[in-house]
Amino acid sequence: MAELNRDGAAIYYEWHPSAAQDAPSILLSHGYSATASMWRGQIQALTTTHNLITWDMRGHGRSASPEDPNLYSEQLSVDDMAGILRECGIERAIIGGLSLGGYMTLAFHLAHPDMCDALMLFDTGPGYKSDKGRAAWNESANERGAALDAQGLAALGKGSEVRVAEHTSASGLAHAARGMLAQHDDRVIQSLPHIELPTLVLVGEDDAPFRIPTEYMANKIPNAKKVILEGAGHAANIDKPEGFNQAVRSFLDSL
Repeated sequence: MAELNRDGAAIYYEWHPSAAQDAPSILLSHGYSATASMWRGQIQALTTTHNLITWDMRGHGRSASPEDPNLYSEQLSVDDMAGILRECGIERAIIGGLSLGGYMTLAFHLAHPDMCDALMLFDTGPGYKSDKGRAAWNESANERGAALDAQGLAALGKGSEVRVAEHTSASGLAHAARGMLAQHDDRVIQSLPHIELPTLVLVGEDDAPFRIPTEYMANKIPNAKKVILEGAGHAANIDKPEGFNQAVRSFLDSL
């Protein structure tokens, strides 16, 4: 467990080394309103052959929750990811994430393709080409921020990934909703056909809102492998950890 100081904002991360010699590394990013704790069920399974890094995004868990709303953005999140890898002495890694973490994975690849060996996208979407679709998504993100402002942490609900998370700042999560969950352009979705890396695209069978985005990404990314995890919802890795770990292990073994 460690912290990376990013211009006064402490970013919490965990380094889980593999016993294997010269093991490649994986960086996993959590979903909105979750934390690194959502990956507990993956640590043992993945560190048999890979180093694993998990982390808490700004405004989440044990990372800082700056008062300035300008300190929450897609770009800063991508920079945090790159900073963690460099702090760990890692030049290239397998980059993966769930929901918001999956979107940030795609944004990271767009900014730092030279730092990526492969991508893993779990229960996520690539954003919107249409201004109308993006505006509706952003309205929802702003509503989540407003609910946190009004109700505090009680507004988080009881989703699987939320239940295993501990947060200290409703204000930080509200800023993250408006600054990191909201989207401002179509760069990420337009990048899909240009991804040349092996990519795992996995979705829970019961995660209805993300089934269509998963199909879209699997069709647009040239080297994508699609997995639909039976009996799982949005937090597929928590709902069905054994099936999830098996799918990820199979993908990693194919690299």
